[in-house]
Amino acid sequence: MKITLPLTKEICDKLHAGDSLQLSGVIYTARDAAHKRLVEMIHNNEKLPFELENACIYYVGPTPAPPHAIVGSAGPTTSMRMDAYAPLLYDLGVRATIGKGYRTQQVKDAIVRNHACYLICIGGAGALLSQCIKKAECIAFEDLKAEAIYRYEVEDFPCIVAIDSHGNSVY
Repeated sequence: MKITLPLTKEICDKLHAGDSLQLSGVIYTARDAAHKRLVEMIHNNEKLPFELENACIYYVGPTPAPPHAIVGSAGPTTSMRMDAYAPLLYDLGVRATIGKGYRTQQVKDAIVRNHACYLICIGGAGALLSQCIKKAECIAFEDLKAEAIYRYEVEDFPCIVAIDSHGNSVY
């Protein structure tokens, strides 16, 4: 199923665990350290580097881009490391996260509560996934290098619905 981002509650409610998707549009990257800083910014009422409403966050740590490439390998990282932060971000409007592996019950509850979803990509396919990234721009926390927040423009980015807005899971 081809999906043009951003995702909405209505789109998420039509998705089912196990659906194969091809995403096109804007996704943001963030991993452990970036999530920690985002939550600190939220608690301090600071302006965030991107709008959370209907955002899609990809848990990735890309390798450096080789000459004439947009990014290096850009495969998913283990999602559970972000689970301490994910419920708050879902509650503030994040519509989807992309990574690999299981999520805690608290994240699953936040997904259902917010009509959101959790998407997975194939681990080890970072070189293939990077070909779907058409533009990459660092928008926050440049000092974190690979864990900085990037704005990616993607085309036909392949993923699978792992947890749908009804609480169904491929796990």
